[in-house]
Amino acid sequence: MKKILFLTGDFTEDYETMVPFQMLQMVGYEVHTVCPNKKKGNTIKTAIHDFEGDQTYTEKPGHNFVLNYTFDDVVVADYDGLVIAGGRAPEYLRLNNTLIEMVKYFFNENKPVAAVCHGIQILTAADVVRGRKLTAYPAVAPEVKMAGGEFQDIPADKAIIDGNLVTSPAWPGHPELIKGFLDIMGAKINL
Repeated sequence: MKKILFLTGDFTEDYETMVPFQMLQMVGYEVHTVCPNKKKGNTIKTAIHDFEGDQTYTEKPGHNFVLNYTFDDVVVADYDGLVIAGGRAPEYLRLNNTLIEMVKYFFNENKPVAAVCHGIQILTAADVVRGRKLTAYPAVAPEVKMAGGEFQDIPADKAIIDGNLVTSPAWPGHPELIKGFLDIMGAKINL
């Protein structure tokens, strides 16, 4: 069974944690959800981000999500792929040096990585987007460009694949994001 490391944290976007976590379990992966300074069984608070005609998204309380693995127990070489949720969590998760080194490992080893929305902030902090085509929530575009990435302005329900990396601007892109991730993971789904 292939194992996925899933990075998330307090005030992650609700859908961007819960939906990919469940989708990846559904196809048979063992998915370890982790957050720095938290242990298996701890919860994170999620936030629901919605597009309601304002100049930016609105934010409402989401669910409490139970982490199923302890961050300090992660042995990064044991994982076949990495998923990074968006929301507000990436703005502080990217300050954790151990987490940044974990992300760099997946790129150094050319292992599959999926990131959505503000999750790309972790990639820019890890300095792994230079020369790559990727997308993110539009407000993250300046960071992508300053980090040397080629920001792709695409609809929120789409995703971009560049080698081992698949990215999407927001949760409406989950179908393409997860399909792309499954493709680069080498999954075969027969209908």
